[in-house]
Amino acid sequence: MALLPFNIAKQKKIKVVIIGGGYAGMATLITLARYASDTSITIIDPRDQHVKTTHLHETFRYPLEDILVPFHDIENRFGCRHIKASIDFTCQDLHRFQEDRRLIVDGEVFDFDYLVVTVGCRDRVVEESHEKLLLKDFEATPGSELITKILNSSNQSNPSISVVGGGATGIQFLFELRFFLNRINSETTLNLVHSKGRVLELFPASFNDYVQSRMQDLEINFYPNCYFYQQQSGQIQLTNRLTEKRFALPSIASLVFLGKEMQNNLSANAFGQVIVNHQVLPNVFTAGDYSNYESIGSNARTAQAAVRKGKLTARNILRHAGFPGLLEPYVHQDLGSVVNLGAHDAVGWLGTRSNLVTGISALAIKEIVEAQYDLMLSGVDTYLV
Repeated sequence: MALLPFNIAKQKKIKVVIIGGGYAGMATLITLARYASDTSITIIDPRDQHVKTTHLHETFRYPLEDILVPFHDIENRFGCRHIKASIDFTCQDLHRFQEDRRLIVDGEVFDFDYLVVTVGCRDRVVEESHEKLLLKDFEATPGSELITKILNSSNQSNPSISVVGGGATGIQFLFELRFFLNRINSETTLNLVHSKGRVLELFPASFNDYVQSRMQDLEINFYPNCYFYQQQSGQIQLTNRLTEKRFALPSIASLVFLGKEMQNNLSANAFGQVIVNHQVLPNVFTAGDYSNYESIGSNARTAQAAVRKGKLTARNILRHAGFPGLLEPYVHQDLGSVVNLGAHDAVGWLGTRSNLVTGISALAIKEIVEAQYDLMLSGVDTYLV
């Protein structure tokens, strides 16, 4: 059902507004531009560039510019318009959008035939300080530069740095940081703090076993079952989850990755159309982290699922806009997942979650998936569905 032709067009040109310029937003935009080049597309995002966030840990060894795609380039490449703005909305607003087919941004009116909400989940709130590094800090400055500045400002001969959060993001930053410190011959001690008993708890247990063995090889200290309290004055304050006792460790800085806020997700039917108060809004779609589809497809908060939802949304918009208007259900299941452990190692699964792959094999899988997305951004879509 994913192959063209989707439909017999009812009208020559449709107008689509996309809220959010992440993975799902880009997939929606590019798929629309590919299959219906005369579609009028407006993408609304508060940033100046699309950020390939799954690559941010690589800024310890590559330029930040390598993972930023300016929206100006996207406008030129795909004939869309980018509006730099942030939009807050409620369920009542979505009903109004469906009825009015109109969005007002900074005083400018945008009429649309279809609205696509692809904003991602927000990071958990953490009080900012010069001793804390959050994911958004790496969107503005390379990891190598951030850590070098911190080390240069420290007067300790053997400093410690902590990574908070043993999910995929935290683990990838942890290993990149370890190898960066080795490359610059730094004697810095590295700690991992995690609120659960094992790392990567959303993955098979074999992931934890492999990662912890590599952490031991690299002399990374692990503090499981510990809640992060604060980082200040050269110390990280923690609370043991099991004993509820508070304690401190030397740490000149902490990289804090506490995950995403899971509230305010949008429900959608199997076709990606938003459901509000048990009512389907046929012209309002959603994709990405913010969406929860009522289907057999994967609702994992991964870039892989976001891209698939975005592509499906674009196809269903074109189907809905045409004749006979039959929509395609979301059935995508993740075919694998890989977590980087530095430039030369990784751990993942392929095909089934019990099929563990590590080392060069896992890296090859990840590079193929990432190359596929990069090709799509350049205008060459190699995804089968």
